[in-house]
Amino acid sequence: MASRRQVLGLAAAAFGAAVARAGEPAAGAAATPGASPAAPLAIGETFTLESKVMGETRRINVYSARAWDVKPDAPLPVLFMLDGGVAEDFVHTAGLLQISVASLAMRSFMLVGIENTQRRRDMTPPTDDPEDKKIAPAVGEAATFRRFIREELMPLVKERYKTTGETALIGESLAGLFVLETFLQAPEMFDTFIAIDPTIWWNKRHIVKTAADTLRSRKRLDKTLFIATSGEKGQPELAGQLEGALSAVKVEGLQWKMVQMLDESHMTIGHPAAMRAFRTVFKPAV
Repeated sequence: MASRRQVLGLAAAAFGAAVARAGEPAAGAAATPGASPAAPLAIGETFTLESKVMGETRRINVYSARAWDVKPDAPLPVLFMLDGGVAEDFVHTAGLLQISVASLAMRSFMLVGIENTQRRRDMTPPTDDPEDKKIAPAVGEAATFRRFIREELMPLVKERYKTTGETALIGESLAGLFVLETFLQAPEMFDTFIAIDPTIWWNKRHIVKTAADTLRSRKRLDKTLFIATSGEKGQPELAGQLEGALSAVKVEGLQWKMVQMLDESHMTIGHPAAMRAFRTVFKPAV
């Protein structure tokens, strides 16, 4: 059975191909009097970055969601998004931002989507579990990917665009695991962390087992953490364990919330969880 990521990837790829073909006339189609030729439909901006850290070219997609009263040149906070290719989750999430901002449910934001090259390599920390290592030829390079974001991508975004300095990170499934690990290992990178149905079973639940001790080493964290988990088999129990670990430590300044969306599966939680997160952590100032 195909995974959620495979299903959504195929659907998004079909959409991306349709957008790319938007300027091409249908085969055998005759010109229609009074109608202009079809033209490509563009969403935001896209560029590539030659990464010395990763040793490869990475594609970055950008979309700015502005409320009606926010000037076109006004600086925006930035939401860095994993799985951010057009054939991945970028278009879906840009739409959620657009409708959330337009309806005044969240503040204006810039979305920066990071397209994957080797997803399972980049999103996962090292593992001692032989079963984990079977999912891809290479795993466990999350630290290198984090260096790319910190040392190359974030400075470039700051240089290219007008930003406020406020930053956030969002990811789902393995990308949700990356968000959690980044929060625990490098909390200084972002102000807000959104992890949707993270794969907390990775490396025999290592992140659950170590979260409390890691947090105890932090005297203060002026950060926001939002976690949403599904009712997928086994996930509510793991989520409860993670919630217990986080609750065991009181860190000054830290605001965190875990929402168990038991009516959602791993396949369906993405959109409703992201919408809930946006309305919770990015609420407009009253």
